[in-house]
Amino acid sequence: MAKVALITGSAVRIGREIACHLAAKGWNLALHFNSSKKEVLLLEDELKSGYPHQCFKVFRADLGMVDHVSLLVNQVIERMGSLDLLINNASVFVPGSLKVTTNEQLISHNMINYIAPVILIRDFANSSANGLIINITDTRITTNRGDYMAYSLSKKGVWDLTKMAALELGPNFRVNAIAPGAVLPPVGKNRIYLEKIAGNTPMKIPSGVISILKTLDYIIDNQDLTGQIIYCDGGSHLM
Repeated sequence: MAKVALITGSAVRIGREIACHLAAKGWNLALHFNSSKKEVLLLEDELKSGYPHQCFKVFRADLGMVDHVSLLVNQVIERMGSLDLLINNASVFVPGSLKVTTNEQLISHNMINYIAPVILIRDFANSSANGLIINITDTRITTNRGDYMAYSLSKKGVWDLTKMAALELGPNFRVNAIAPGAVLPPVGKNRIYLEKIAGNTPMKIPSGVISILKTLDYIIDNQDLTGQIIYCDGGSHLM
């Protein structure tokens, strides 16, 4: 029987790549989205056409609203029958130093990037006998750069959450994190921007989404791995 994965923010960018990768591996998928309805429906159709014997269902939830988040895991289990893998991928990424960051930015980054994963992990642990959790954080957690202050703080929290959850939930649940670096250009930027950023890393080239997908496979297959973070950043975290 195929296992079920819930991927937050599955309609676009890294989330979409993860969804296509897991589908090719035989997973049934709960495809979460908030505002990217057109994109998630196109993805659902593509996956159903490519893998007609697997199950793909769409779930809308605004991760900025506690009431929405608190319903999501139970909705997935009710409609999909079970949940085996939770990937906390969805996030907001808005620039701003300490002096210019607004209250709204602080609240939205903290809620979507950090509090929502806490709630989803809690609900997953309370509703299933065992499972695997993978949190997508960021190589920025190793620095104190303030250009994306609210975002960086929320992602630092995700790494601490990963360690605390791994300690409490083992051995029935494994909890790990992936920290991407220059993988995809931000919205409004192009490949040249990405290559410029990656040029400052030890490996000098963008890591690419494939590094995340290979790391995902490694975490899924390694039954002894928990409480760990793997940097897919070309060595950026060393600087």
